Amino acid sequence: MLPDKEFLLRLAQSAPSELSTDEKEMVTLLNRERLICPLVMVNSSISGIVAGAKETWEAIEQYVADRAIEIDLCESGSIGLSSEEPVISVQLPERTRLFFARVTAEKVSSLLDDLFHQVIPDQLLIGQLRREGQEPWSDIPYLDEIPFFGLQNRIVMEVCGIIDPFSFGEYVARGGYKAFLTTIRSYTLSEVCDLVRDSGLRGRAGGGFPTSKKWKVAFDTPSDQKYLICNAEESDPGAFMDRTLMEGNPYQLLEGISIAAYAIGSNRAYIYIRSEYKDSIRRITNAIKELRVMGLLGDNILDSGYNLQISLRKGPGAFVCGEETALIASLEGRRGIPSSKPPYPSTSGYLGRPTVVNNVETLSNLPGIISKGPEWFKSIGLEDCTGTKIFSISGQVRMSGLVEVPMGTTFDTIVNDITGGANKGRKLKALHVGGPLGCTVPLELMKIPVSYATLKSEGLVMGSGGILVMDDKSCIVDTVRYFMNYVNKQSCGKCIPCREGTRRMAEILESITRKPVDEEGHTTLERFKEVMQLENLAEVMKDTSLCGLGQNAPNPVMSSLKYFRSEYEEHIFDRRCPSNICTELRSWYIDVEMCTGCSICAKRCPAEAIIGTARHPYFIVQEKCIGCGICFEVCKFTAVYYK
Repeated sequence: MLPDKEFLLRLAQSAPSELSTDEKEMVTLLNRERLICPLVMVNSSISGIVAGAKETWEAIEQYVADRAIEIDLCESGSIGLSSEEPVISVQLPERTRLFFARVTAEKVSSLLDDLFHQVIPDQLLIGQLRREGQEPWSDIPYLDEIPFFGLQNRIVMEVCGIIDPFSFGEYVARGGYKAFLTTIRSYTLSEVCDLVRDSGLRGRAGGGFPTSKKWKVAFDTPSDQKYLICNAEESDPGAFMDRTLMEGNPYQLLEGISIAAYAIGSNRAYIYIRSEYKDSIRRITNAIKELRVMGLLGDNILDSGYNLQISLRKGPGAFVCGEETALIASLEGRRGIPSSKPPYPSTSGYLGRPTVVNNVETLSNLPGIISKGPEWFKSIGLEDCTGTKIFSISGQVRMSGLVEVPMGTTFDTIVNDITGGANKGRKLKALHVGGPLGCTVPLELMKIPVSYATLKSEGLVMGSGGILVMDDKSCIVDTVRYFMNYVNKQSCGKCIPCREGTRRMAEILESITRKPVDEEGHTTLERFKEVMQLENLAEVMKDTSLCGLGQNAPNPVMSSLKYFRSEYEEHIFDRRCPSNICTELRSWYIDVEMCTGCSICAKRCPAEAIIGTARHPYFIVQEKCIGCGICFEVCKFTAVYYK
């Protein structure tokens, strides 16, 4: 029997001791503590879909249809292990839930055959979920005993990958919406601001600005209308924390938005999200509809006198729209370009009214702060930087995905202890933290506690939390060149320092990652002079750019120059990339002892730089060679090599 509206609202407003026996039984079913039939959940977030989760879902449906088996098949969000997708979880009646990795469509039949016969295939197993009242599987580790999960402190990601993101009932059964109902019935607007102030919550979008200060300014600004905007743009291409939270637990975000809107005296909230986040949009849209049906959105919510409407608005996906004034301009239907400050959005934002802009992770922390208290939140992390932070780990690392740890955790713990460090056989070289506007972190700074203050003292930034792991095969210069090209293309072009500065930086980096056309004269000195000019250019951009994009665009260049200047010098003076990543700096040769004269390399060379006679060794004319490496790829006798 499905729970009705009246029961769910009573559940959200009642303490567990106030529920009847039948109601407690319904909570048990909603919590999936007791099952009628086997439960199978497939991670259908974007990371799972890319790895083949849709095909896995179809294979499960076919398996069930062929055998006439009754199961409860549900979608779930990501548990954070992106490198192990597709991830599915299976829970048999009365037993704990099991998680399995890399379950592609062809593995479904054998996996389910084994499970339904009480056999656990070790090669796909991740672990079992610890849950009271359920019989555990013997000799199988719990998720919290595995370093990847055990060393984390999951608050906002606590149930991502575990609950059904389309089930409001399951969210309420786990304590959802109690915080919002407590807020509108027990606290005044200023009291909610004070609770968040006491918790020490800072914005998780990159700057780390105290959340309550922004709220207080908007609250104290007289206006007939105020707005709350959730920034779900997540413009950093290497980060997907916000997307994972929206796909894994959309009701938590909406509850956080409701609390924040109430605190600043707003009855109108918007979620600004990039249009390509189709799965996030689908789940958020479903959640908003269900909340309206439940009476938790609209006029006079549960007779409290508080009105609130939440709307979804799709953005074009421009990087610059992650900046709050550009976001507001786009929301108003104008071109998404930043505007000068002051005035700040908290006094004059959307439609000229006081507006608070918070990102998804910031807002998702609010239900926990209200329900457990600010002291609980302050007990996590550092004194001046409380709570947890989600980091997105990618690059040359054994396990990539999302990691939620207390503020103050070191990069060494995050990368080496939790995600396993660099790939097998490789050595860690550096980290790039903060996305395209971030900084390169050398190994000597791996032990510093990660917080806004400590990183700033080292000249680094946290950004939105993206961490790119680089091993000894990675080229620092090439990585920085990629980021500068990306930032140059994403600049809105409104201010000259950003528009021309990013272009010039990208040009300089391109020039030192390729061989000069003319090796004569002073080309080396000219290229070195260009690099020396980067520092002056960076200072101008930081001081005069209009928004954070231009002000922080030099970060990748300046931090990498500070810690890896020798690698730049090798590119400039030796015309050599030590990691052999910069293909246009390679010099290709043919080993005359190995060459059989088959001529396939000469036929495939796009620059006609290979000459010779059939059945005799061929040669590469260095002046014509463009360093593409096609000759190396097509040679069947390993006669082609590079220096």
